[in-house]
Amino acid sequence: MRLTTSSARRAAAAVATTAALLGLTACGTGEQPGSGSEGEAPELSEEAVTLRVTWWGGDSRHPLTQEAIEAFEEKHPNIKVEGAFADWGGYWDKLATQTAGGNAPDIMQMDELYLASYADRGALYDLEQTTQLDTSALDPNIVDLGRSDGTLYGMPISTTAFGILANTDLLDELGLTLPDTTTWTWDDLSAFAEEVSEASDGEVVGISPLNNGYSLQLWARQHGEALFSGGAVSISPETLAGYFQQALDWTESGAAASASRQAELAGVSIDQSDFSTRKQALLFSQITQIPAYEAATGGATLEPVKIPTEDANEADYSYLKPGMYWSVSSTSKHPAEAALLIDFLVNDPEAGQILGTDRGIPSNGTVREAIVDGLEPGQQRAAEFVAAEEEYIGAAPEITPNGASELDTLIARYLEDVLFESQTPDQAAEAFIDQLDATIKSAN
Repeated sequence: MRLTTSSARRAAAAVATTAALLGLTACGTGEQPGSGSEGEAPELSEEAVTLRVTWWGGDSRHPLTQEAIEAFEEKHPNIKVEGAFADWGGYWDKLATQTAGGNAPDIMQMDELYLASYADRGALYDLEQTTQLDTSALDPNIVDLGRSDGTLYGMPISTTAFGILANTDLLDELGLTLPDTTTWTWDDLSAFAEEVSEASDGEVVGISPLNNGYSLQLWARQHGEALFSGGAVSISPETLAGYFQQALDWTESGAAASASRQAELAGVSIDQSDFSTRKQALLFSQITQIPAYEAATGGATLEPVKIPTEDANEADYSYLKPGMYWSVSSTSKHPAEAALLIDFLVNDPEAGQILGTDRGIPSNGTVREAIVDGLEPGQQRAAEFVAAEEEYIGAAPEITPNGASELDTLIARYLEDVLFESQTPDQAAEAFIDQLDATIKSAN
């Protein structure tokens, strides 16, 4: 079963940090330090303050983040910021250990998969207790995706949309043209993916199956359901079985690679994927990954298009997902200063110019406008796609609940069972829901 590179990293990290996350249960605090009495916002100190900040990311992210931090320090001379970073897997291992030991950094880069897990254990600060953080420039639907049980624990840094990347250079070589993707249905996509395989005599497949939590959220919404509701799994077995059935149908028809090929590619790097090596024409992806795939394909022209729907006129099924968040530790002694730094990183055009789209399309519209002219062509296409996707945007879904951080891992596991026919789509759907419900209950 092939995961995108980011999905594979998330799946591995979810498994690696499960035990450590369980150790967070006792890390919560009653009254959050620095919050003052009830209803009173923490105040900025005039004394020297040191903040610890941590994030994950590739080599390019660290110098950019440090440059933005230095710009903040120039504006606030009494605040010193100490930065630390790690790769995706090592980051979550270390953060879980630090938090369980009461030594969490003041500010941490947070992911949607883990937001509720940390928030529900009392490890994160309520950002709306401060007056230093302004959320007014962000779409309320985006802000809501930083909430757990109604409380804002994560400030969205960036947004991304889910769509399809089409290698139009490869399609041109095969003599094929995309159908009208503004109105296409899942049947249209299936037929076109089969065309690709037929036109290339099986050398190139059309697409690979949906295989992660973002796509499953959208699939549920297109069927009038939600993946999670009230902190529990709410997608029906029938709708989930349809998600698995589509993957099986594509694999059997040749629209997608064989089950064995998909398993062989599980967890490979972007540049080793069939899409990057011109053996696959279409790819489900977060659209902000266009620059990464352009580089991996050697500069191919990648056109971002929306995913199909059951009904061409369907609206409100989509949502913009925060690429990541900034969160404050509940044990921070300087929540006001921590909120001030987050406000600068998210809302200040100067920080936006420095950081660019390294963490995705900025969630602040003013910052987006300030940097758009300087974006590379692939980044501009991603920004334009995210803007166009607003036509289909509905209310924010409930975030991944505490205990469900292994969502992508479970999807990959049961999808592989279906593709190798060790379980039917119906059997896999029932087992998946039972297992995910059990992990959520055990965490709560």
